[in-house]
Amino acid sequence: MSALPRRARTAPKPGIPEDELPSFLKSSSESEEETHEEEWEPKKKVARKASAPKTKVPRAKKPTVAAQKKPAVPRKRTKKVAVKEELDTSVPIAAPGGNEGTFHLLQPKEEEDVKPKSAPQMLPVKGRPAHSLENAEGPSTSAAATKRKVKSEESEEDFTFDEPPLKKSKSATCPQGKPVKCAASAKLDEDHKMNWDIVQVLSQRTGVEEWVCANIIRLFNDDNTIPFIARYRKELINNMEADALREVQQTLEELQTVAKKVHASIQKLKKEGKLSESLLTALLNCRTLEELDHVYAPYKTGSKGTKAQRARQLGLDHAANLLIENPRELNLHSYVKSSVEGLSTVEEVKSGVQHILADMIAKDKETLDFIRDLCQRKYICIQSSLAKVTSKKANEKDVNKFHLYQNFSCNIKNIQHHQILAINRGENLKVLTVKVNIPDGVKFEFCRWCVNARWRPKAYAQPELMELLRYSTEDSYKRLIYPLLCREFRSKLTSDAEKESVMMFGRNLRQLLLMSPVRGRTLMGVDPGYKHGCKLAIISPTSQILHTDVVYLHSGKGFREAEKIRTLLLDYNCGTVVIGNGTACRETEASFADLITKKYFAPLDVTYCITNEAGASIYSVSPEATKEMPDLDPNLRSAVSIARRVQDPLAELVKIEPKHIGVGMYQHDVSQTLLKATLDSVVEECVSFVGVDINICSEILLRHIAGLNANRAKNIVEWREKNGVFINREQLKDVKGLGPKSFQQCAGFIRINQEHIRTHCSQQGDLAAEGHKVAANEKQGKKKTKAAINIIRRPNPLDQTCIHPESYNIAMRFLTLIGGSLSDIGKSAMQQNVDVIIKKEGLEGIAKKLNTTGQTLQIIIDGLTQPEGFDIRQDFDKPDFKRSIVCLEDLKVGTVLTGRVVNATLFGVFVDIGVGRAGLIPIRNITEDKLSKEKKRRSLGLGPGEKVEVRVREIDIPRSRITLDLIRVL
Repeated sequence: MSALPRRARTAPKPGIPEDELPSFLKSSSESEEETHEEEWEPKKKVARKASAPKTKVPRAKKPTVAAQKKPAVPRKRTKKVAVKEELDTSVPIAAPGGNEGTFHLLQPKEEEDVKPKSAPQMLPVKGRPAHSLENAEGPSTSAAATKRKVKSEESEEDFTFDEPPLKKSKSATCPQGKPVKCAASAKLDEDHKMNWDIVQVLSQRTGVEEWVCANIIRLFNDDNTIPFIARYRKELINNMEADALREVQQTLEELQTVAKKVHASIQKLKKEGKLSESLLTALLNCRTLEELDHVYAPYKTGSKGTKAQRARQLGLDHAANLLIENPRELNLHSYVKSSVEGLSTVEEVKSGVQHILADMIAKDKETLDFIRDLCQRKYICIQSSLAKVTSKKANEKDVNKFHLYQNFSCNIKNIQHHQILAINRGENLKVLTVKVNIPDGVKFEFCRWCVNARWRPKAYAQPELMELLRYSTEDSYKRLIYPLLCREFRSKLTSDAEKESVMMFGRNLRQLLLMSPVRGRTLMGVDPGYKHGCKLAIISPTSQILHTDVVYLHSGKGFREAEKIRTLLLDYNCGTVVIGNGTACRETEASFADLITKKYFAPLDVTYCITNEAGASIYSVSPEATKEMPDLDPNLRSAVSIARRVQDPLAELVKIEPKHIGVGMYQHDVSQTLLKATLDSVVEECVSFVGVDINICSEILLRHIAGLNANRAKNIVEWREKNGVFINREQLKDVKGLGPKSFQQCAGFIRINQEHIRTHCSQQGDLAAEGHKVAANEKQGKKKTKAAINIIRRPNPLDQTCIHPESYNIAMRFLTLIGGSLSDIGKSAMQQNVDVIIKKEGLEGIAKKLNTTGQTLQIIIDGLTQPEGFDIRQDFDKPDFKRSIVCLEDLKVGTVLTGRVVNATLFGVFVDIGVGRAGLIPIRNITEDKLSKEKKRRSLGLGPGEKVEVRVREIDIPRSRITLDLIRVL
C-alpha cells in the first residue's frame, strides 16, 4: 500500500479548509469527488512551475535566513545538513485538543528542507491524559513531543553520545508510542474509497480491535516491516505476535486488492458509458472478488449481455419498476409490439420483466445480506463423489489416493482445512466431482421473504403480477443467487484452507530456523548414497571446511572405508557425525551405529544425529554455493551444508529457498505468491529477532534483516571490506543506498560485538587515528568536522544489545536512575540494580517517570541485563544425538518412546522415533492438556525439532505406517 496519494504529497498547506479535506477525513459524494479532480490538475501544474525557481536559490542563504528568524540558536546549528539529518523520533500521534478520529497527513520531504513544519493535527491517546505529554525529558520511541521538545532536540546535547542528528524521513510521522483509539474514518485513500470502512471490515474479519487495525494500517502505509513493528511498536499493536500481524496484513492486502479492482472496473465502465447510479452503488458495496465478479460479469469484454440487459434494451425497465412502485398503473399489454422480437406477445413481455426483476433482486445488498445470514443458520454441506467420466480413464493410483473422498459429505462449518485441499486437488485432477448442497428450505424461506417483505409491491397488485413476482424471485435464486453462494462458499473454504496451510508452513519453518545451534564442535557431515558413495565433509567449530572425501560403505568395501572414516575422525578430533535423511540414510545410520556399538572409534566417544537434507542438493549447484565454495565438487558441497545445518541452522537454511526445505503440506496446491511472501517474511522475522553481528555475518544472512535487501547487503559487505569493521551502528548511515527508513528498520537487529571491536582497536591503535577511514568523508557535500568524525568512530556498548538507537536516550536516563553504567551491561550487578528499582517503583511507574511505555522499557531492560552474546535460540530444542538404532520390526503396540517432530500438517504431526520411518500423531490425539504452557497459547503449536514422548498405537508393517499417541511435550 502506498503511503499517500500523490497529490497529498505535492502541495501541502499549513491549514486545510474543511471543504478541501481528503475523502478519508470526510464523506463526499461522487459529484464532489469529480469536482475535486477537475480543480486539482491546474493547481498541480502551478505548484510545479512555482517550485522550479526554488532549486536555483543558493543553499548557503537558507541557514542565514533561519538564523535571523531564530537569533537564540547559534548559526552553525541551523545548517541545512543538521536539519536534514535530524530524525524526529518522537513525532506525536496525539495531543491535547486534537480532533478526535482525524488522521494527520504526512508532509512531503521537500518542505522539510525549506521551512519548519507546522504543528500537526494529532490523535487522542489511549490510557494516558494528554497533558502528561507536556513534560517530555528526551526523545522516546513511544512518547509524544510538544513544540518545546522539538526545539530542544535541535541541540546536540540531547544525544547521549554526541552523535550527529539523524536524517529526517517520512517515518517521523509514523504513529509511535501510545495506542490510537480507533480513528472514526480511516478509510482507503480518496482514489480507492468504498461504501465500507476498511478499518471496520478488517476488524470484523480478523477479530482485532479497531484501534489496533487503524494503527496497523498506518504502520504498513509507512513501510514498516513486521519484525520492527512486532518488537519496537508493541504498544501500537496491543502486543500482537508476528504471526497474527502477518494474518492482518494478508487480509488488508485482500481488501486493498478488491478496492483497486472495483475502481478499475468503474473507470472502464465510465469510458464505455455503461455506468449507472445503481451499478456504481453495487460495485462500491463489493467486499470480495466473488461479489465483484457477480456484479461486473455482464459487462466484461466479449459478454453477450445478460437476459436482464437485453430486456432493458427493449424498454421493459420501466415496467419492472412499476410492478414494485405502483402496480395499479402497470399494463403489460401496452408493451406488446408484434413486430419487435421479445415484445411480440404478453408472455415475452412477462419474461423480460421477470429477468429484470431477478437481476434487481440478485444485486440488492439487503437481499444478499438476508440470504447469507439465512445460510449461516442452516445446514450447508459440501459433497464430493467419484467423477463418472474420469473414473474409467484416470490413473488407478490417483483414484486410490482419494478413496476417502469418493462418497464424502460434511457440513461446511465442520470440514477440516486439509479435507478442502484434498477435495480441490481431486477435482483438479478430474478424479472427483464437488458440489455445495443448500437445502430447499433456504429457497422457500428466501422467496417468501422477498415477496412478502423486501420486494412487496407498494400498492395492491393483481394476482397475475404477484405470480410474476414469485416467478422472478425463484428465477433470481436458482439462476443467479444460488451459483453466487456456491462460489462464495467454495472460495471462502479454499482461501481459509490455503491461509492455514501457509501459516502451518510458516510455523514449521520458524521452528526449524530457531533450533538451537551446536556450538564449539567439529562436525562430520555425511550425505548418504549407494552407487556414488557417501560424501563426507569435516567442518571446524567456526564452519571452516577442514576436509572432504567420499567413502563407499554399501559396495562391499565396508571395512576398508570404515578405517578411512576412523582415521579422519581421529585426525580432526571429531566426535559428532551428522547424517542426511535422504537415499541410503537408513543403511548409513546402521553402519555408524554398528561401529559405535563395537567401540571402533575409541578413544573417541562418537555420537550421530539425523538431519533433514531437503534442499541441500538444490543449494549445492546454486550461484551462492559456487561463490562460497568455488573449488569444491557440488556433491561434496551438500555434505558441508548438512553439517552446517546442525552447527547453525539459521545461517545455513537461509541460503535455501524456503519452499525447498520440505516442511508443511499441499505445497503446490496453495497460492505460490502467498506462500513465498509468508515464508520470506518468516525468514526475515527469525533472522532479525536472533540478530546478526554485522562484522562477521555473511551477505546472504544480511539480506534477510528487516529493512535490508540484496543490494543493501552487498553494499554493507563492500563497505566493510573497504573501510574495516563497523565501530558502531551510526556508521550504517554511511553505506550507499541505506537511507533513514532502512536504518530505522534494521538498526535494532544488527549487533556490534564489543569484544571484536576491542580486539580490532588493540590491533589498529586508537580509533581516531588517521589510518582509520571514515566513509562519510568520501561523500560529496557531506563535510564533517574533526569532532564529528571522532563521534562516529567511538564505540557504543548499547550497539551489542536489542535496544533500538531511537531509545538510547531513554536507556541512558534509565541507567542514571538505577545508578548503573554501560560497562555493567550483561553483568549480574546490572540485573540486581534493575530488580531493586522494579520492586520499588514497578515497571509502569518507571516508564511514566521516563515518559515512555512499559513495552519500550522492557526491551531496554532486556538489552541491559542479557549477557554478552545472548542468543534467543539457546532455550530452543537441540538435535538428538544417539549411538544405536531401533528397527520397525522391534516395535510393539504400547511401547513408549521419545522422538523429534519432523513435520506438522493440518491432519497430524510426523515424529521421528529412530526406526527409519516417521510415525504420525493424528490431530485428534494432540489435546491442549498434553501441551506445555508455552504451546497452549498457540493452536496445537507442535513444530519441527520439538521433543515429544509418544506411545505406539498401531503398526502397519506392509505399508510402513506407525500411528502414535502423544503423551507429553518434553
